[in-house]
Amino acid sequence: MKHVKTYEDKNVLVLGLGKSGFAVSELLLKLGAKLTLNDKKDLSDNEHAQELEKKGVRVISGHHPVDLFDKEKFDYLVKNPGIPYENPMVQKAQEKNVPVITEPEVALSVSEAPYVCVTGSNGKTTTVMLTQRIMDHYLSKDGHHAYAVGNIGVPISEVVEKATDKDLLVVEISSFQLMGVTDIKPKVAAIVDIYNNVHLDYHKTFDNYVAAKLRVTQSQDSSDFFVANFDQKDIFAKEKAATKAKIITFSETDPKADYYIGKEYLESHDDHKIMKKSEIKIPGIHNEQNSLVAIAISKILGASDEDIQSVLSTFSGAKHRLQYVKTYNGRKIYNDSKSTNIEAASVAIPSFEQPQVLIAGGLDRGFMFDDLVPLFKKHVKAIVLYGETKYLLADAARKAAIKDIVIVNTLQEAVPKAYELSDEGDVILFSPACASWDQFNTFEQRGDFFVKFIEELKTK
Repeated sequence: MKHVKTYEDKNVLVLGLGKSGFAVSELLLKLGAKLTLNDKKDLSDNEHAQELEKKGVRVISGHHPVDLFDKEKFDYLVKNPGIPYENPMVQKAQEKNVPVITEPEVALSVSEAPYVCVTGSNGKTTTVMLTQRIMDHYLSKDGHHAYAVGNIGVPISEVVEKATDKDLLVVEISSFQLMGVTDIKPKVAAIVDIYNNVHLDYHKTFDNYVAAKLRVTQSQDSSDFFVANFDQKDIFAKEKAATKAKIITFSETDPKADYYIGKEYLESHDDHKIMKKSEIKIPGIHNEQNSLVAIAISKILGASDEDIQSVLSTFSGAKHRLQYVKTYNGRKIYNDSKSTNIEAASVAIPSFEQPQVLIAGGLDRGFMFDDLVPLFKKHVKAIVLYGETKYLLADAARKAAIKDIVIVNTLQEAVPKAYELSDEGDVILFSPACASWDQFNTFEQRGDFFVKFIEELKTK
């Protein structure tokens, strides 16, 4: 770990004690910062808060002490990425010209290991996991490792101390995190895709959302690489205007891109066939696209076709992202709880040739689901709907002329209903197309409960 002086003797306020808040607090202490931690939740019984207090951190919980900014000077506010900029502490910090940053800004500034950053609306977690596994396969030949960190669930701050300059960090970075970075400089940056109607409750406008994503490349120069989606022409034009890095492209169909999906193979522009599509273990054309991004990154960093083939032929999917759960009485069951928006469901539903019984529903963000009607018509034989959006999704299902539309209140009720509607040879797909927060704290919790309810199924 680099011993930078940026935070030494600086007065830093950490806002939010989540996983990353705790990790970055410990890192900042090692970097010599004087810390105050604030969380609106009561932390009086929180073990992490107590541990930080023992190390000299001032912990203020149960409210936001906005008047702190009038009483003393803070050099930085490090906020949990999910906390909106309308938060009174954030607004007060901005009013006082206190830099508002997120954990990646701190952690990556001290990383000895080179790093790559992957972002996008959908597919970034799978892409990160594929890239990490390919690069780990490559680096382990010399006793080194690649680490998957960031928005994937492992704070960067937990890993930077042990990662050496011969290792690699593969960072999943969200638009929320990118809003709080100023000078991260990945060797390779990649944007898998950018879709509208994603996180607009946070970013307010699509232009703001795109601008946040483009921050992943803002500090790159001509010695770096930027992996871009050749098929999203409007976004690609913005990416070309924003980056100084060398652009490497990928496409689902276009052989003019550097990497593309051919008839039988994943290929590169020089007609090099990297591996057969049929040998990729995870289903769906979107996972072929994710594989292309991982290939592009890994090739830049020196990995071979053998490294790539070894991983893509065995990797069975990221948890909650079109994750194969089990085959039960002839039905293949998939958990796609990470499908928190319409676009994610749109790539999951066409991933199977078999008839589908779909479970969907969740938080109502004010969207209609008409974009799913053609996919419902083509792929879904029956649908079970729950949560705040159940009636809106039912309208779309009726427009698709789905014969069996079942409405229930909870996911627990939905699972046995879906099984009842299925036949041997069908796929039961849980792809909610909605955020989880009407009934669950996170999409991970939602997915874990789905798997639990599947395990509780009894043969009728």
